[in-house]
Amino acid sequence: MSAINMGQATILGIVEGITEFLPVSSTGHLKITEGLMNIPVDDKSVVAFTAVIQVGAIASVFVYFFKDIVRFGGALVRGVVNREERYHHDYKFAWWVIYATIPIVAVGLAAKPLIEGPLASLWVVAGSLVVGSGVMWAADQMGRHKRGEDDTSFKDAMLVGCSQILALLFPGFSRSGATMSTALILDLDRVAATRLSFFLGLPALTGAGLYELKDAVGGGAPVMPLVIGTAVSFVVAYASISWLLKFVAKHSFNAFVLYRIIIGVLLFGLLGMGVLDA
Repeated sequence: MSAINMGQATILGIVEGITEFLPVSSTGHLKITEGLMNIPVDDKSVVAFTAVIQVGAIASVFVYFFKDIVRFGGALVRGVVNREERYHHDYKFAWWVIYATIPIVAVGLAAKPLIEGPLASLWVVAGSLVVGSGVMWAADQMGRHKRGEDDTSFKDAMLVGCSQILALLFPGFSRSGATMSTALILDLDRVAATRLSFFLGLPALTGAGLYELKDAVGGGAPVMPLVIGTAVSFVVAYASISWLLKFVAKHSFNAFVLYRIIIGVLLFGLLGMGVLDA
């Protein structure tokens, strides 16, 4: 591939930071942006590059939710050494996040050739954006929004965690969109659904970024653009998280649904006219 330069890395970092946690598909937007910049979207090192700069965005979650993460981590440690502590919700929740990550890791490893090959097509992204919009709209309408974060169960965590597989196999569906939609169907309120999406993304996205690091560097992606892209995604994602939590507390997901449909239809048009190479 042509080496990703500093300017391209900065743009990709901004796109990643804005879209990683919004239910609009960061992978889809990154692939569209790469296509517009004539970067081959199915090149292994490009796929790895995008996975690595996600670490910057996920690091912003560690910082933003530092107190919560310390609380869950402390509960996990206390539960390991003290049986009575194991009845606390924080202890259980920490384990649920770990368990809920196993399915996406297994599928990610097994389907890696497909994910980096045929499923990396922009046609898949366009279709997933539109289909995912319908799922999100239906979930927001169906959900009764009556359960808070403290009401989550092992079943909730596993179902929401497994829904991440949709975004893994169909870039454009959106990991955030899939997890939030599933949580809404389970009657969690919008803030609880959003926070659960954040916490479940921590191990999966961090692991993916670290796993792909060797391919990004070894496959031709220079180190400095990786550093720049990751740093930019961290700063932008932090601001995005703060905005999203305030937004969902007072609004439905309809704005995201409409945006996704517009982008999906536009992408279909650009691909059909040959402006973008799938």
